[in-house]
Amino acid sequence: MKRRDFIKAVGFGATTLAMPGCADAVRRITSGVSGRKPNIVFVLADDLGYAELGCYGQKKIRTPNIDKLALQGMKFTQHYSGSPVCAPSRCTLMTGKHTGHAQVRSNKQVGGTEGWKLGSTIGGQWPLKAGTITVAKILKDAGYTTGAFGKWGLGRVGTTGDPQQQGFDHFFGYICQRQAHTFYPNHLWRDGEVQWIEANKDGKQQVYSHDLIADEALKFIKANKERPFFLYVPFTIPHVALHVPEDSLAEYKGKWPDPPYKGDKGYVPHPHPRACYAAMVTRMDRDVGRIMSTLKQLNLEDNTLVIFTSDNGPTFNGGSDSAFFESAGPLRGLKASVYEGGIRVPFIARWPGKIKADSTSDHASAFWDFLPTCCELIGEDPPENIDGISMLPTLSGQPQKQKKHEYLYWELRGQQAVRMGPWKAVRPRPDKKIQLYNLDADLGEQNDVFDGNPNTIAKIEEILTTGRTKSDVFALPKRKPPSA
Repeated sequence: MKRRDFIKAVGFGATTLAMPGCADAVRRITSGVSGRKPNIVFVLADDLGYAELGCYGQKKIRTPNIDKLALQGMKFTQHYSGSPVCAPSRCTLMTGKHTGHAQVRSNKQVGGTEGWKLGSTIGGQWPLKAGTITVAKILKDAGYTTGAFGKWGLGRVGTTGDPQQQGFDHFFGYICQRQAHTFYPNHLWRDGEVQWIEANKDGKQQVYSHDLIADEALKFIKANKERPFFLYVPFTIPHVALHVPEDSLAEYKGKWPDPPYKGDKGYVPHPHPRACYAAMVTRMDRDVGRIMSTLKQLNLEDNTLVIFTSDNGPTFNGGSDSAFFESAGPLRGLKASVYEGGIRVPFIARWPGKIKADSTSDHASAFWDFLPTCCELIGEDPPENIDGISMLPTLSGQPQKQKKHEYLYWELRGQQAVRMGPWKAVRPRPDKKIQLYNLDADLGEQNDVFDGNPNTIAKIEEILTTGRTKSDVFALPKRKPPSA
């Protein structure tokens, strides 16, 4: 008997049977309005740092709508992205598997030389395989209408990684994440077809892609207000290039010293790079507010779980200034690094009447937990051999009943990292020795305590070897004898 059938039969989740005292909480959060399955909205920022929201300590950039989301819901302080870069992070989110088991483990580009061009319609990243079980497929099979609006990055149109081959009824936005390096593209994709943007042809910058994507997300909510839906909104902000319309730029222009960016670290120049970056984040925040207002106007708030997070830590190129904005807060490292600054991200969950308002959780969780959480939420059995653990007990106000990870694991281009309780281990390269940090005492990963913890190191050494499966496409480099 499937989990959802069991729920229908007995009136509450099987989890309740194993967790005395949390029956009411789990029943409350899994039951929709008038028996309807809950809607799920997952908003994913691109390269937004752990401390780039007001509710996480940001002082310079305004994010009033996301801050309000946190006040009305639960803020997580120890949530992790799937990877420190885009494509593998999204793969873990969709499949429930960490990067030691995931199909996509780096930003591997396919499509040949032409696929690297910003105006190309044949670019894309390594595709998910046919038969992959994704969270979108699970929700679609359970009766949800599914839509993705923004940046995909898991396979171009016509491959097995096409979003409409991986469970999404509708897609609008960038199929190739390299194409998303401009906010003024000459085309986007709609349901497998190229949609040319005439106003942006020949290098013109008249139509801002983020605005189009936000509008499509709102249309999807309105079109599906009478049925359960899964809305995935992987915005491209604040990933560089530095592009923002003048009405947003004006809010920050002149607020701080802001030397021009000349393009020496890639992407395009900008005369006011700090103002532009801040304005991009605030414009995205505005559209999070528009999503919330639409849910309220349609009386969908009480039956919709809304999640906001980021795909990895803040970036270091293209004119961004993570040091000025203190984008990673006290954390070490930025995007592409498996130190905390590259992978610890903001995570906010909001659902009136189901998730306690203005609450905070220190539960250590990661992107691969989203799929099993959705499964428990709708009464489905999760797939076998995934790495995720449902976060539903924490969301429902029963943290003492929350199953915890033995460890969390990441890898990227020779880097490996493990989080195990308070311990964080980093191997920067296969030929380097492991670094060990106690995050409870050293959140900034500055004091390597390798020498005093042989038992912990032995366990982590085992995880670094056995906690992953071989991938011919995304193999780690061969190890050399470690050096200091």
